[in-house]
Amino acid sequence: MGAYYHSVRLLEEKCKGCTNCIKRCPTEAIRVRQGKAVIIEERCVDCGECIRVCPNHAKVAVADDLTVLKSFPKNIALPAPALLGQFGRSTDEAHILGALLELGFDDVVEVAVAADMVSEVISQYLQSGKGPRPAISSACPAVVRLMQVRFPSLLDNIVPFEPPMEIAARLARESFGFGEVGVHFITPCPAKITAVKQPVSYKGPLLLDGAIPISAIYGEMMKRLNSARPFTPRATSRGIGWGRSGGEGLAIQGSSVLSVDGIHNVIAVLEEVERGRLSGVDYIEAQACTGGCVGGCLTVQNPFVGRTILKHKASEASGRKALLSSEALADMYRTSFFDMSVKITPRPVMRLDTDIKVALAKVNQMEQVAKELPGLDCGACGSPNCKALAEDIVQGRASELDCIFKLREKVQGLAEAMVEVARQLPPPVASRAETEKGERRDG
Repeated sequence: MGAYYHSVRLLEEKCKGCTNCIKRCPTEAIRVRQGKAVIIEERCVDCGECIRVCPNHAKVAVADDLTVLKSFPKNIALPAPALLGQFGRSTDEAHILGALLELGFDDVVEVAVAADMVSEVISQYLQSGKGPRPAISSACPAVVRLMQVRFPSLLDNIVPFEPPMEIAARLARESFGFGEVGVHFITPCPAKITAVKQPVSYKGPLLLDGAIPISAIYGEMMKRLNSARPFTPRATSRGIGWGRSGGEGLAIQGSSVLSVDGIHNVIAVLEEVERGRLSGVDYIEAQACTGGCVGGCLTVQNPFVGRTILKHKASEASGRKALLSSEALADMYRTSFFDMSVKITPRPVMRLDTDIKVALAKVNQMEQVAKELPGLDCGACGSPNCKALAEDIVQGRASELDCIFKLREKVQGLAEAMVEVARQLPPPVASRAETEKGERRDG
């Protein structure tokens, strides 16, 4: 698939070219050409918006399933906190985690435990005054990739710590090692599948061997809940809350936190930050899915119901003691255990040409083409808006006549020209037979 791995894929045979996806894509990564959607790899952030809105189910998330467990003698499950929000209030956390053992996993490392730790580390980081403000969460991979594509100037605002999923994987590897042990994330969304397969802030051997959607195992877990041997949960309410919007913000103590969910809402907030209009905020919790991770397109529960359930699960764990003390976490912080191993860099999606002179000429050409387009942003051309169509035309990916309004003007002009030509033609000459017939009639 080239330089970028993507979990979101197109099933071309199911695509009807309806253009729903191009209107919802937050990075303008989709076009419709010759009646089929086309995904521009470097723009796609695997947020899953196209999966949600496609009426023909032509967009899917490619992930692992339980058969991956056969590849390893021993398997560790890393459940996202959002998993707890998929089951009713009466289903206790111990049996939910125990059901994973019934599915064939040998042990469980809760991502919520890692979220406990990351919460404390971020709190210490914010109190230290380091880094630009507002600091931005690294937890949602779709948001991080969105920033690589649309907000590269804000990448330095991302806190320099790995998200809880990666920290949980580090904890699992410290306990169980590499080699014959498989570590698998139980994921609520496609963005985290992509983060497992191709992390943007980590360099080295992949810590995770697979990503299994919550929706792929939910039914089997439901069958085993009653018979599952309980697994003692270790996460506190602080970590469990990361699975819903606002929960991460509550966990980051002692700072002014803004929480935003839904990728288009995230874009609006990041635009405010980019313009320098957001003051007095220390930290932004930004999640691409509405409701947070419980709203991921690979979950099964209604996101608003899931959010309420997860809030209840977190309150039940409010008296639970954190696995590590603040002092122990401070020591781990100093040894860079939580740090990203590589700097997050922009994606070169806006580069029109490697030659700066050619690129500038294309910018001018784009502006001229855009002025001549109707500016209605209807999407009928297969591009998300007129500006994107202008870019596609300049880049040779589309024609001006893909715009139905320009096509209508062209057809109307041709029709008027044909009428004018017809008017200028001499009167038709009668055939010889018709002439002779007319002479006999006159004689």
